[in-house]
Order: sequence, then structure tokens, then C-alpha cells
Amino acid sequence: MQMIVNYPEQLPDALQQSPEQFEHEAKMAMAVKLYELKRISSGTAAALVGMERVEFLLSLHHYGVAVIDLTEHDLQSDFDNA
Repeated sequence: MQMIVNYPEQLPDALQQSPEQFEHEAKMAMAVKLYELKRISSGTAAALVGMERVEFLLSLHHYGVAVIDLTEHDLQSDFDNA
């Protein structure tokens, strides 16, 4: 499927990016946010932006998103079950 997003023509220039760079960053931001909200998997997020899963996971720190987001309870449960 395809989604078309209209944006002001001057926006990429204002961000000092080419239109291609801006569009990639916009797709990446959407994928990262959906991943962070646990709405999609890392594999689906990576496919959304056209990159490998590991590459996507390694780029999350640029957006302030942790690769592994465990609550204290989850972490304790993992330790208890180890």
C-alpha cells in the first residue's frame, strides 16, 4: 500500500536536507514511534523504511529510543526465571 503525505515545498530546505533525506527521516520517525509504542515489531518497522532489522535497531539511539524497553517488573521476572 502507499500513503501520500503533503508537506510544504520549503520544508526540506529549512531542515537543510534534500527532499529524499527529509522523506526518509519522516518515514524513519513514523517507524520508530510506532515501534516505541509497541504497535509494530522491529522487523515491520525496518521494512517500512527499507532497511534491515539490525540496522533499524542500531539506529534507534538517534531517536532516544531503547532497543530493549523492559519495566523493572519484567527485568526482575527475567532474573527470577534465569
